[in-house]
Amino acid sequence: MKANDLREKTPDQLRDELVKLKKESFNLRFQQATGQMENTAGIRNARRGAARVKTILNQKAAAAAKSEA
Repeated sequence: MKANDLREKTPDQLRDELVKLKKESFNLRFQQATGQMENTAGIRNARRGAARVKTILNQKAAAAAKSEA
């Protein structure tokens, strides 16, 4: 998912997306360990997606803190 699409979401939606990506990452690591993995780039994409979501959550939190002060 692109960063611009994520910026349009609310923090609650972003947290849900983060949970989904972490579950996907776990499942992909499990597939890799059991030798069932077909798409090896999936792990990288899931990790980067989670990092992207965390970055945007932090940006939103910083903006909210700045607007309160």
